[in-house]
Amino acid sequence: MVTRSNHSCRVVLLSASAGPLVRSPANATRVRSAFSAATPRRPSRFGAARSGKMSTGMIVLICIACCLPLVCCLGIGGALVLPAVQAAREAARRALCCNNLKQIGLALHNYSAIYDCFPPAFVPDKDGRPMHSWRVLILPYLGEQALYDQYRFDEPWDSPHNSALAALMPSIYRCPSVSPPSETTTSYVMAVGPDAFSTGPGVRQFDEFTDELSWTIAVVEMSDAGINWLEPRDWDTTSSDRPNSQHPAVFNALMADATFRSIAKDVDPDVLKAMATINDGEMIDPSEADPER
Repeated sequence: MVTRSNHSCRVVLLSASAGPLVRSPANATRVRSAFSAATPRRPSRFGAARSGKMSTGMIVLICIACCLPLVCCLGIGGALVLPAVQAAREAARRALCCNNLKQIGLALHNYSAIYDCFPPAFVPDKDGRPMHSWRVLILPYLGEQALYDQYRFDEPWDSPHNSALAALMPSIYRCPSVSPPSETTTSYVMAVGPDAFSTGPGVRQFDEFTDELSWTIAVVEMSDAGINWLEPRDWDTTSSDRPNSQHPAVFNALMADATFRSIAKDVDPDVLKAMATINDGEMIDPSEADPER
């Protein structure tokens, strides 16, 4: 009588067809093979992973796990490197600003070699009002003879013809740190006052300078004054205005001997006043103007 499951029936039939079931290795193998063939295989609870394949989600998770430390390192490294990069760029701009002042200083001295005096801060009109700037007068000594020749000295600086030249401002009159850059606004102004590098319409000769030339300001940065480079307007050393720049902690100044210095923005007013005069006899302590003090 057959009372077992279908699996058992198939075993019995197999045994019957094969004759008396004898316990032997061959018969045992036949039984196991038949039983295995008849038994349905259970699906693996691990799915495709059990067969050596990997799901897309698992691959994504592994990639994220591998890349996350690298992304974190790059982010931290970038945050550490960025300030150094910005500081290096500003140092380069500041050096270029100093070079601009150096070129202006050489132009002033070349003018002096021709005329035996430094140029006046401005050329006045018949009523004594400022009409033309020193920045125009030294153009030939900056390699800008063609631009100088286009300027009309028989018209005021802001006449329609002369105003059209404003957009042709030489880049040497603009500090590269100024942002946003202006095509017509200068960064550099002359020190003007009764005892300064220029009296305004008057000229200075070398023998008038009794203070040390290397500590006497001739031209200085004043980046927020909004002065058109053609405009005969500069730094009035008798006013409360102070030189300024977009450099961190310092402004650059051209000295009367054509050298340049970086001076602390918070320099003592008395020290700044002494540096802006040509004959007060006061000795300047370098540490008082040093931005690293």
